[in-house]
Amino acid sequence: MKVQVRSETMTNSELPDWLIPPPEGFHAEDLDHLPDLPPHTELIDGSLVLVSPQKDFHTLMLYLLENGLRRTVPADLRVRREMSVVLGPRQRPEPDVIVFHARALRGPDATAYQAEDLVLAVEVVSPESEERDRKRKPLLYAEAGIPHFWLVESSEGRPAVNVYELDRTTHSYVLSGSHQERVRLTMPFDIDIDLTEIDRL
Repeated sequence: MKVQVRSETMTNSELPDWLIPPPEGFHAEDLDHLPDLPPHTELIDGSLVLVSPQKDFHTLMLYLLENGLRRTVPADLRVRREMSVVLGPRQRPEPDVIVFHARALRGPDATAYQAEDLVLAVEVVSPESEERDRKRKPLLYAEAGIPHFWLVESSEGRPAVNVYELDRTTHSYVLSGSHQERVRLTMPFDIDIDLTEIDRL
């Protein structure tokens, strides 16, 4: 059997291993071993999710949030962007930004962190991943027990940061505020991020 890929005819034996999933789906550890996997590939419900090129708003928000969090993060926490998180055997999404306990550091060769390491996961909504960013991934983060979650939306190029806290009884997130010009919070630590700075980046 032949398969058409990028105008080149290839046999199944020539296809990348990740193009044809196993019957049971992929597992979290597979992402570290599949050859030639595209950057920022996520694993959700055992299926690989390939990321499309990002818009300028997305890139600017990652820079703004990462720097803002780094300015205020306490010594026992760390900030990373675009690092995957193992939530379960078949769940390894890649939040846009995470804040996690410094005790979870595993050195420069680390490729993922565990859900229990995190105190905050941040997703900046992208057009190609709206459903995942708004629905599936928050549900997975809440079920994994990540205590804080931010969902960042663009409204005509202006950021809105929706802040959620985990209700440990229902294992779901509860909206605690929406911030358009400045994010000022005391949880999970004292945070002050000027969102209007996006106009100067």
